[in-house]
This record gives sequence, C-alpha cells and structure tokens, in this order.
Amino acid sequence: MAHTGIFATSAEITQRAGTRYYSTGVTEAVINALCLQCESLINVSTGYNWSDAYATLNADFKGILSAAEADWVGMMIIITNMEGYAGLNHAQTMIDVLRDDYNRCIETLKKKDDAQAFMGAI
Repeated sequence: MAHTGIFATSAEITQRAGTRYYSTGVTEAVINALCLQCESLINVSTGYNWSDAYATLNADFKGILSAAEADWVGMMIIITNMEGYAGLNHAQTMIDVLRDDYNRCIETLKKKDDAQAFMGAI
C-alpha cells in the first residue's frame, strides 16, 4: 500500500514514534488512516484547509505541517502499545514532547496571516 498522507511521510512519522514502537501493529494502512484524521484535525483546528492549499504553500508552512502531523500520528502510534518502551515514564515523556510540539505548530498555523506577512504569500 502506498502512503497517502499529505503533510508528513511515513518515515517522518515513525521517527517521531521512536525505535521502540509496536511495528507489527503499525501498517501503512494504519498510518494512512491516522494521517487523514490528523489532517482533518489540523484544518479544522486552524480554520484553514491546508490540505487543499498544500501544493501552493512555501517550504516554511510545509515544514510546520509536516512536524504537526508527524507529532500527532507519532503520539497515536505510541499509545497503541507502550510495551516496547523503557517503562511507561519513557513513553509518557515522548508523548509529552510530541504533544508540546504539536500544540506549538497549531498555534503557529493559527497565526498564518502574521506568518504570511513575514514569509510571503501562502
């Protein structure tokens, strides 16, 4: 199955989940479904359809979208099965870091008009 996510690659996503994620249960189909959910969440949360506009975005916005999607899907992969991590504290710390980065990305994307003025047209 081919990767169908718009914002982040499977490699970027699994890198965020770390080397100890439950790879048996994380198929490309699972990643694709999570990407679709995340892309919808990002679009609705920020009040802008980044998916439809993706081809016209500059590299700065694409990088932020990639980070947000990789963070969110990475969190979902971690919570699927935490047994491979070095204890629940390890998994929770990874989730906390990804959540904080995801929230930072969303807040930045919500300010797209300010960022657009700084970086150029979206």
